[in-house]
Amino acid sequence: MTLKDKLLAQKIYLFLAALFITSLVVSNLIFQKFFYWYPFDVEIFGAKLFEISVGLLPYPLTFLITDLISEIYGKKRANQVVVAGIFASVFSLLIIVISSNVPATSWSHVDDETFTYVFGNSALAVFASMVTYLFAQFVDIQIYHFWKRLTKGKHLWLRNNFSTWFSQFVDTLTILILLCAFGIIPWENFKGLLISGFIFKVIVAALDTPFLYLGVFLFRKRFNLKINEEIELI
Repeated sequence: MTLKDKLLAQKIYLFLAALFITSLVVSNLIFQKFFYWYPFDVEIFGAKLFEISVGLLPYPLTFLITDLISEIYGKKRANQVVVAGIFASVFSLLIIVISSNVPATSWSHVDDETFTYVFGNSALAVFASMVTYLFAQFVDIQIYHFWKRLTKGKHLWLRNNFSTWFSQFVDTLTILILLCAFGIIPWENFKGLLISGFIFKVIVAALDTPFLYLGVFLFRKRFNLKINEEIELI
């Protein structure tokens, strides 16, 4: 690979990392709004089956990006993005805590009460998300590369879906336990949100498989990569 190609690969990696970190941080900030995304009125365990947090909308994208980075750049680079996401989450948590404790002026468009009402639970949510996200993402990467080694780089759909399904279930289960324990979400909604969140993530994982194939195809074509070959960045 030429130096020009390596520089281009480095630039693409940075953009993917930026998209990953943005999706992660935003999902932590908007999680308190819930919506009903299915046209039929289905209930399970006393909760609407497809009643989920808007925070789940950008979150599955993080798993698609780590799978793409794992496939093209390797396990080490995927882990680096995960660590960078943790740093960004900690930093956003610090900003939220400081902003919550700075008194608003009398003419401020957003007063202290409104700000606390909107972002008051964000600190706990970010903390809970960091714990579950760190574990789930590393699980996802480990399982992804296990299947990649087992299939010798073939059957991309298998490792993409299996790694995401398992890690997303771990993520959904753990974060709901923490949010319910913190009193942010009532326990009576636990089972319904667990099933709804997991089914939503499974559907998204299945739907993003063609995009992963497309991304891998474009990378291999542009950088002339063979199956199971990875790009070594500068």
